[in-house]
Amino acid sequence: PRSASYLCPGAGRGPSGGKAAPASAAMEEAVTNTSTTTEGTFCLHQVAVTESSEDDYQYEEVPTDDDFSLQEGDEDLAKALYTMQEQAVDAQIMAQQPSQTAKHSLSETPEVVDDFLCNFLIRMGMNRTLDCFQTEWYEMMQRGLLESKDIGFVPDAYTCNQQLERENKYLKKEMESFKFAANKAKELLLKVQKERDFHRMHHKRVVQEKNRLINDIKRLKTHYASYEPMLRQLKEKYETLLREKMLTSLERDRAVGQITGLQATLQSLESGSNIHIPVTRAGHRCEREDGIEGPSQRAVREAREQKVCSGVNPYDPAKDPTKQIGKRYPKDSDFPEDIQVNPYLARAKECVRPLKSGIYRLSNTLKVHDLAVSCLALHPRKDIVVTGSDDRLWKMWAFPNGNIIMKGEGHTDWLSGCCFHPSGTKLVTSSGDTTVRIWDFTKGGCILTLEGHSYAAWDCSWHSCGDFVASASMDKTSKVWDLNSERCRYTLRGHKDSVNSIEFLPFSNIILTSSADKTLSLWDARTGLCAQTFCGHMHSCNHATFNMKGDTIVSCDSYGVLKLWDIRKGAPMVSIDAGPHPGNHVTFDPSGHIVALASNDGTVKTLELKSGQLSSLLGHEDEVQSVIFDHKAEHLISGGSDGTVRIWN
Repeated sequence: PRSASYLCPGAGRGPSGGKAAPASAAMEEAVTNTSTTTEGTFCLHQVAVTESSEDDYQYEEVPTDDDFSLQEGDEDLAKALYTMQEQAVDAQIMAQQPSQTAKHSLSETPEVVDDFLCNFLIRMGMNRTLDCFQTEWYEMMQRGLLESKDIGFVPDAYTCNQQLERENKYLKKEMESFKFAANKAKELLLKVQKERDFHRMHHKRVVQEKNRLINDIKRLKTHYASYEPMLRQLKEKYETLLREKMLTSLERDRAVGQITGLQATLQSLESGSNIHIPVTRAGHRCEREDGIEGPSQRAVREAREQKVCSGVNPYDPAKDPTKQIGKRYPKDSDFPEDIQVNPYLARAKECVRPLKSGIYRLSNTLKVHDLAVSCLALHPRKDIVVTGSDDRLWKMWAFPNGNIIMKGEGHTDWLSGCCFHPSGTKLVTSSGDTTVRIWDFTKGGCILTLEGHSYAAWDCSWHSCGDFVASASMDKTSKVWDLNSERCRYTLRGHKDSVNSIEFLPFSNIILTSSADKTLSLWDARTGLCAQTFCGHMHSCNHATFNMKGDTIVSCDSYGVLKLWDIRKGAPMVSIDAGPHPGNHVTFDPSGHIVALASNDGTVKTLELKSGQLSSLLGHEDEVQSVIFDHKAEHLISGGSDGTVRIWN
């Protein structure tokens, strides 16, 4: 049997409801109406309801609409219409809010406070307390002492527990994160402390080293201070010895001059002549005194030559004190006799077949340098070319295939000129770093650096004997260098502006120079004196060269004018205007019939001397800086500012 508790019909309110005693909605509404109109006592009865067997019970299906059917005896048209209207309104409400109905049907409403207390007292079996509570509670409600806002709901313990559990988990998670951050900060703190200790120790060590170095510096200063008196004494001794050396040198030169005069006097006495040879003091004399000869000196020299020619006394210029120029060094080289024959003239005869200046065509282009190719040099016997560039390098190439053989570096500025040794085993280069360098191919490097120019060296040339090198410079001078004594033998002074090119006449002691002062000059390398000057250019002369025979000079200037000079006449034979762009380099072919000009307009101009035909070879992308012919005039080689060498055949 099931037990159920409920209030009597006379009570003010129905059963306490909820989980303890559920009841139908109609009964609950009736009890509520009764409790609001009358006051009476309340009592609680407990009855036992036996579960009857439902096997023999006859169920009848009740339609859904029967809930709204009228009771017997209440059939009325007005009530029927009212009932139908309510059904229609309810159907519309159910259709509009199906989800809300389902949602509200699933929601759980917390228990009211009085229901919670009643259920608690029933569960604990406190019936008298329950009676007293219900009596007093409903009396207060009937009297209006309790309002709906004062009657709250009992909070759900499970919901509160879940909320508290979530808060607990959240707080634990935050605690773990704070703990992790604290551990990480602790590790960082330990690391920073270690670094602090390390840097503190390092700082102490640095301070100790600094103090030690300061003490060492002080000790060294004290030590070096004691050397100053000693250095002063050594300097005084050096100056004294230098003065003594100079005096000794002067005395030696005076003695040499006296001995030379005595020897000349003895020779004249032995020959039975009365020629008086003045005894002069030999020594270091300036080149201006050596180079300039006054009227009296010229008359004395002519008189001596006449006496020598008359057979009175054979005159030896080497023993003439007036011809002694400066001090001779033990390793100085002797200039060869100026009566040699040029062996390359036979090669020139092989090329006498007439050539036309316009027959050259571009056959090969070699990218040899990153910067401009400033100079070219041809090997004396082989098909090998050396190129110098603004990238401070020189390179040796085999042509026409263009295979690189060797390269050299050592100059600190651009290269301006290069020339092969007559044997082909060495090379001389001039540079913007004011030096001239000698390179030995067998040793694979620079063997000698000649310093003496005050400005950039523009060009260089090798003597046919191989012992002398000539260089031209922007400092308005040219120099003749002796490679055996490794010194400057002569400084050629006379040009009034930069000397742009220099060249030895093959197998001769004659030097040709061209200058920005619009002149060309011929010099005697043995004396350093100017023998002849060619005037005729209206602009700066950039380059000049001999033909193979050595009787003609071709020159070019900064306005592209070509001039051919007859050495014997000293005047221009032909003048060709190949401008207005400057001519940078000019050369003869071996036969001397064609002249090639490297022009600043990016072309190579060729001039046929017999016909006067001037042609232009197009191919370079920038200025052409240098041009040369090969040994048989079958190829023309040009170098330009585009870093290429172009071969024409």
